[in-house]
Amino acid sequence: MRSLRAGTPSITIVGCHDDQFILKNSAADRNYLVPSSSAPAWTRALRRIVDAERIDLVIPTTDGDVAALSRARTRLPDRVFLPRATTVTLCGDKYRLTERLRAHRVGAPVTYEVTDLRRIERIFVRLGRPSRVWCRLRAGAGSRGAIPVANPEQARSWITYWRDMRGMPPTAFTLSEYLPGRDFGGQSLWKDGRLALVKTYERLSYLGSGSQPSEVSAVGALTKTVCEPRVADACVRAVRAVDKRASGVFAVDLKEDSEGVPRVTEINAGRFTSGTNLLDLTGKHNMTAVYLQLARGEAVDLHEEYEGTEHYYMLRDIDAVPRLFHADEFFDGVEDARSQGPGEGR
Repeated sequence: MRSLRAGTPSITIVGCHDDQFILKNSAADRNYLVPSSSAPAWTRALRRIVDAERIDLVIPTTDGDVAALSRARTRLPDRVFLPRATTVTLCGDKYRLTERLRAHRVGAPVTYEVTDLRRIERIFVRLGRPSRVWCRLRAGAGSRGAIPVANPEQARSWITYWRDMRGMPPTAFTLSEYLPGRDFGGQSLWKDGRLALVKTYERLSYLGSGSQPSEVSAVGALTKTVCEPRVADACVRAVRAVDKRASGVFAVDLKEDSEGVPRVTEINAGRFTSGTNLLDLTGKHNMTAVYLQLARGEAVDLHEEYEGTEHYYMLRDIDAVPRLFHADEFFDGVEDARSQGPGEGR
């Protein structure tokens, strides 16, 4: 909503959620309590709101809402701007996605699906018996169920816990090569297979990392814009590998391997990254505003543009509005007292 209002100040935003307490915290102009997106009544409720409010565009903000809206698109003609349903389904399965990317020679981690707890040793052998292996769920966001493991027993114990305590079968997991390098993200906008705009960023720290076994998350606490053409190229090639007629927004996660080569680990098709304010409120182009133009069929004077803005940071924390600043503003209002006492040396 911050991005939308910054790019299109006259816009009216209507919010929907199935949790009345979360909805109470909404900054939308008007808000509606709706059924869960997994309920059949959700589409009917959404249709009524679209008609009553004369909504031009419905924008999902979670993977679950993207999937639900994708299924309901025929009931909401000309009101969604999403990738094709097959693309949404493919990107929702990280194992199938990785297989597709590697088949199209797009850099992605070597990954194996877990079919049986007794076969985990074989996967470690196929991976070359590394000192670390990445274990994670095939579906979901925010590093849910993800953890680095050092041996088959650790992997088996972790997957067994999720089976017994969280109801997730072993087949819901994958094991893949561990990527130790920098953590990048790229966001791109497409219309009928034509790339309009792509921007890139790097995650430097994570919200809640101290309480997560993975110690990483898709939600960055400190993020910065970067000019990394190799990352932008990997993002574009990844989207083209999953959909030659791509439309909408694609948020791509990447991690460097031991040689510094960015590998695609995830694609969130149809929704903006949670750190989109950093990309929308810096540089020449507000990506959310361009998204609206593309969705409405308006002329957009952009073609395969990579905007590699540098040195802007976004700081996020619990119970705080995200803070954006340039590197030159690091010490505005701050006195460095690490090497001398306050007032000394003046």
